Amino acid sequence: MFLHTKLETRTDPIRIAFIGCGKFVSMFLAQYNHLNKIQIDSIVDININQAKKNCLNSGLSSESIEQINFSNSLDEILERNIEIFIEATGNPIIGTVHADKIIKNNKNIILVNVEADITCGKYLSDLAKKNNVICSMAYGDQPSLILEQIEWARLNGFEVICAGKGTKYHPTFEYSTPDTVWGHYGLSKERAENESGMNPKMFNSFLCGDKSAIEMCAVSNAANLKCPSNGLTFPPVSVYDIAKKMIPKKDGGLIDSEGQVEVISSIDLEKKDIENDLRWGVYIVLKAKNEYVKNCFKDYGMVTDYSGNYSAIWRPYHYIG
Repeated sequence: MFLHTKLETRTDPIRIAFIGCGKFVSMFLAQYNHLNKIQIDSIVDININQAKKNCLNSGLSSESIEQINFSNSLDEILERNIEIFIEATGNPIIGTVHADKIIKNNKNIILVNVEADITCGKYLSDLAKKNNVICSMAYGDQPSLILEQIEWARLNGFEVICAGKGTKYHPTFEYSTPDTVWGHYGLSKERAENESGMNPKMFNSFLCGDKSAIEMCAVSNAANLKCPSNGLTFPPVSVYDIAKKMIPKKDGGLIDSEGQVEVISSIDLEKKDIENDLRWGVYIVLKAKNEYVKNCFKDYGMVTDYSGNYSAIWRPYHYIG
């Protein structure tokens, strides 16, 4: 539960390796100078020069970069003294091959690569159990933060009615391409790609709905929640309406049934921003199991639906890497 405290009790630092050095990893690197007991041993990337540039842009000194082992092949670093590998290529096939090798080498792996998670996660999870190592989602990204809330709710005896995240979505965004994507974000190509190292294909998937579907699939698999019967609907919902709208249709809400995932939009069908949106955050909806809990929702100022039976918990942002 208290990870920082646990980390302080370690004598030796945790030695880690990154596979892929893009935006997610760059955001981790930006915090690296302020972390204790975590040491980057290696970074694997097909473009080592760009990987080193990303390290420099993220605030690492030239001296720190020189201490990192760079390679363009995972096979070259598998036998090094590394405890945790972080797979962040975003390619489901390559990521699964990498994870398979790492687990069979009896090393722990964190899958930033949610694309690999939803296609081969069950296989990798079973393989990790067989080899007595950890195969985990990446903490900080939205799927894991949703699961953190789900775990808390279930631990305390609540039923999770709906779980998901916010995003900026409109049906016309489905026609966006990597060539047109930056206009939707209000960024220039130079600013997004050259200064921030943002991948146009990846960020287009955020916009057109593909990434939301992938992430909700991961949450559905991990938490045993249903998917909407006809796919994600992206209703425009403010945080103060989550408990009113992300509940079953039979109770006046928008979802098909209890215990499902859904993504809500920060803009309406006219592309107008809604107030108090959850564009960057995550949420869950709970249901009171008895009258006493229902009264407690009210007593402690929790936002509920009109009946008082449903309440919502949300986190406004996710801090990515």
